[in-house]
Amino acid sequence: MRSLPLEDQQKIVDFVEDLAKPKRLTLMEKIEQRISKLSPETLDRLPIDGAENLDHYLYGHSKKSK
Repeated sequence: MRSLPLEDQQKIVDFVEDLAKPKRLTLMEKIEQRISKLSPETLDRLPIDGAENLDHYLYGHSKKSK
């Protein structure tokens, strides 16, 4: 590495330092990580109308009729 020009040496140092930095995850990546840790049995118990009846599942409100 010492035989390289200073500019190239700095590029290598910057690259290696960037690799060492912890990566910030996006919200979707965080959600995907958590979902991937759930067992198939847990996923099977999730309601299929969760978005439509969110208030029911969170607060106990009546389910919306279709």
